[in-house]
Amino acid sequence: LTCAGASRQSISTAIADMKDRGIRNVLALRGDLPEGYEPGDFRYAKDLIPVLADAGFCVGAAAYPEGHIDCDSLRLNVEHLRQKQDAGASFLVTQLFFDNDCFYRFREGAEAAGITVPITAGIMPFMSKAQIQRMVFMCGASLPSPIIKLLARYEDDPASLRQAGIEYACRQLTDLQAHGVEGLHVYTMNNPEIARAASCALKVALVS
Repeated sequence: LTCAGASRQSISTAIADMKDRGIRNVLALRGDLPEGYEPGDFRYAKDLIPVLADAGFCVGAAAYPEGHIDCDSLRLNVEHLRQKQDAGASFLVTQLFFDNDCFYRFREGAEAAGITVPITAGIMPFMSKAQIQRMVFMCGASLPSPIIKLLARYEDDPASLRQAGIEYACRQLTDLQAHGVEGLHVYTMNNPEIARAASCALKVALVS
């Protein structure tokens, strides 16, 4: 549920609708600011979280292993995360990242700052060069050298690049699983091929 430009009335209506539908878990987000954005009653996700928690929902919030694209300070990034927890967030889901070491450093910093709620790692396989360029500019995610090499190797072979992106994401997931992350979220973009590959990779890792 996004709150950018929302009024308290519109959020109340959304809450009533979610309750009617039997929804119990809500990810509270500010959301992207639309063109011609007019401020509403909620400036940040941390302002929306307590309203949802008071309404009886289990509330999640976004986390940014490399910092939010609008925040230049990693220290402030973690402080904002702590504010979401203090506002009533019960779990966190990260923005996509391509370097697991960034997540491990982020997790250590979050724990040091008193973040105690579960942190789920969010992984998105890259499917094309254009897609990964959009993700980097939209999310500020850094590109480790293995991905840059894959992009160069398969620049003229879209099908192979797509497969390489899925395989890279599966290696990320199995490494995160081995390092005891509290949850894994795959941004499949409604693509069953991605969901199937991720599920199989994790099952194989568990057996082995």
